[in-house]
Amino acid sequence: MRLEQLQAYLAVAETGSFQAAARQCGVTQSTISRQVRSVEDDLGVPLFHRTGQAKLTLAGNSLLPRAMRICKEWSQAQQDITDLVNGKQTELCVAGIHSVCAYLLPPIVTAFCQSHPDVQLRVTALGSDRSLKVLRDGLVDVSIVMHNPLLTNNQEMSVTPLYEEPVEVLMAAGHPLAEYDRVPWSEIARFPQVVFKDGYGMQRIVQNQFREYGQELKVALELNTLDAFRGVVRLGD
Repeated sequence: MRLEQLQAYLAVAETGSFQAAARQCGVTQSTISRQVRSVEDDLGVPLFHRTGQAKLTLAGNSLLPRAMRICKEWSQAQQDITDLVNGKQTELCVAGIHSVCAYLLPPIVTAFCQSHPDVQLRVTALGSDRSLKVLRDGLVDVSIVMHNPLLTNNQEMSVTPLYEEPVEVLMAAGHPLAEYDRVPWSEIARFPQVVFKDGYGMQRIVQNQFREYGQELKVALELNTLDAFRGVVRLGD
């Protein structure tokens, strides 16, 4: 069964006439009749009562919503491909680490939605490893992650540095390390740490830094949201 055969059937169902359907489709009446007959042969049932007016049979009525859905989906697919070729995109999916999604993206998302009202924007907060996996799997268009050559050194990916920021230590106001303007790693190593879970770029950076300084990382908790970090650290130890 071909798409034009379904379109011929829909044209007859809409106009109630093979002749009117032929005019609507810009073909001869015999062509419309042949296309509809092909659909009926494939299904093994008549779709129209061929009297003075072409009226749908019970089978014809049953096929109608499905045929309309098939033709609509095809038409939408054609439009989506045309938009893509012309540089238009109806959906943009972005994965980003939690800090980016929480603090940097909101004003950018607002500006983007205002300047591109026809684009459906989807943003998902994930760890760096997971963000890169969904990018490799084609589930998102862009991933914003912590830079790590082991993760981003892939010929299938194009990497663009966006910004640099320092690593900061979060602690309760009365914590002994709060007296430092710049906390030495040797001092940090004296205390248990709350760190991101495995698969997060920040966790990997902290682990590498402790390893470089020959210090032991004492992990007290593994969390994955900034609010959870603040809540636990606020308690003091």
